[in-house]
Amino acid sequence: MDDKKLIFSAIQPTGTFTLGNYIGAVRNWAPLQDKYDCIYCIADMHAITVKQEPAKLRQNSLAAYALLMACGMDPKRSILFIQSHAPTHALLNWVLCCNTQFGELSRMTQFKDKSQRHPDDVNAGLFTYPSLMAADILAYNADMVPVGVDQKQHLELARNIAQRFNQRYGDFFTLPEPLILEVGAKVMSLQDPTKKMSKSDENPNACVLILDDKDTIIRKFKRAVTDSEAEVVFREGKDGINNLMTIYSSVTGKDFAAIEAEFAGKGYGDFKLAVGEAVADHLEPVRTEFDRLIADKAYLKECYTTGAEQAMKISSRIVSKVYHKVGFVDPR
Repeated sequence: MDDKKLIFSAIQPTGTFTLGNYIGAVRNWAPLQDKYDCIYCIADMHAITVKQEPAKLRQNSLAAYALLMACGMDPKRSILFIQSHAPTHALLNWVLCCNTQFGELSRMTQFKDKSQRHPDDVNAGLFTYPSLMAADILAYNADMVPVGVDQKQHLELARNIAQRFNQRYGDFFTLPEPLILEVGAKVMSLQDPTKKMSKSDENPNACVLILDDKDTIIRKFKRAVTDSEAEVVFREGKDGINNLMTIYSSVTGKDFAAIEAEFAGKGYGDFKLAVGEAVADHLEPVRTEFDRLIADKAYLKECYTTGAEQAMKISSRIVSKVYHKVGFVDPR
């Protein structure tokens, strides 16, 4: 690592990324490699806070790793690894848990949401996983973390934990700053544009996955909910069209005025078809590269093994210093 600022970001291996994940976050990570030292992580340890089928989790973790690479994360320019391959995260997590207040964790919005969605499995990991999230970041003394609205609360907690540790044991941890990316529009459900696009949606037409084939993508956009006005214009009350315009703008680079001019006098059918084709064409290189990578298991293993070694080299030094600071006997 050089003198550039260090960025850490992680994504859970919950299956194929949605178009929303891609536009809102993942595609914006690759350009960061030009300006920062980047560490990207597949957060498989976070994934088991809800019940997982082991074989499926392994499959999803490899697929997520290959997808990050297909979306432009380069293991030769960044550290790209699988979370469970760096046990330092779990080692640091325990110390951070002991510096995290019960009340802080109980206020976490995502804990409340997931507890409601999985009432039969409200486990301790689900409660304390914000401390593990803090460990993910602080194990590298990351300067910045790319965050969306959903993660702001967790990053604030990570800063609070780091600050509390520094006050007790002397300044050590960098307080990570949020990196708010300018690009990254919020993509809504195609069937209920008042809700965020989610792969857990019961309606399969509500969500576009970035590995969907071209025919599937176009079909989903053709079925997208709009309104009865038949005018392609961005304004309040036109949630469906606003969402489609946002998506079209994100993949073509055209602003709303240009989109309105392009489809003036045309019906919604023409517009929905154009959006579907533009999205499918935009994602085609990602799908092609993913297919190539996922077929080469030996190369993937080489990349994630090297990534874990690089991650451990940095995080081991930090965790050793943390263990010394809290009073543990040095093992050597």
